[in-house]
Amino acid sequence: MNKIINETILIVDDTPDNLAVLSDMLFEYGYRVLVATDGLSALDQINHLQPDIILLDVVMPGIDGFETCHRLKKNHLTKDIPIIFMTGLSELDNLLKGFKEGAVDYIVKPIQPTEVIARIDAQLSQKHNAQRVEQTLDHTGFSAIAFTKSGIITWLSVSANKILSDCYPIEQVEKVIIERDRFLPQTLLEQITPKIKAQKVPLTDVQIGSQYSGKIVPSLIDDEYLLLIQKSRQDWDLASLKVSFGLTAREAEI
Repeated sequence: MNKIINETILIVDDTPDNLAVLSDMLFEYGYRVLVATDGLSALDQINHLQPDIILLDVVMPGIDGFETCHRLKKNHLTKDIPIIFMTGLSELDNLLKGFKEGAVDYIVKPIQPTEVIARIDAQLSQKHNAQRVEQTLDHTGFSAIAFTKSGIITWLSVSANKILSDCYPIEQVEKVIIERDRFLPQTLLEQITPKIKAQKVPLTDVQIGSQYSGKIVPSLIDDEYLLLIQKSRQDWDLASLKVSFGLTAREAEI
């Protein structure tokens, strides 16, 4: 059943039999496969070649799967790689800790090939959808940030990250860190919060630095909003806005 697939999967497991079964199965399916027998060697390997997804055993010598996941998610170069834990039934109670560290899914041992493939395909599909959103935003000239009502970033495009990092390089004495699960820059949040409380959405204006303007759009997710950003001197492309974000004609006109 070998298919042509471009994605690379890293398997991290200290049991040779598990590595052999998984790597053979994934190779037959068409994936490129990397293997590591412990967390530290996995972290070292990722410095040289980043996989598209990681299958990570929970119980390993040295640093366990939870600590390995924690270190991957703290590194801005690897934090967006989806991680699927592999665990025994007796370890299921600990999985909540794994999700808190940033894992996206888990597989219970003994491994079932069809389940592994299904879970990998589901996570890669989500990753591809996010990449399509990035491409759409680039095509329409928008950058975007999703954030909660309290101002915590839940998602942002690469271009939005750069814009905010450039516009808010220093707040007080610390450099602003623009990434998921952190707050929006304080000066931006001070603009946005009153507008949200006053329910002045959709498409209320926000000034971002001296060169960019933004508009707030309610998200399909409750208590979440999108901040759309583009150059201040440009006119807002209403047709692109309507198509890209599923707005009504009236919302785009406003």
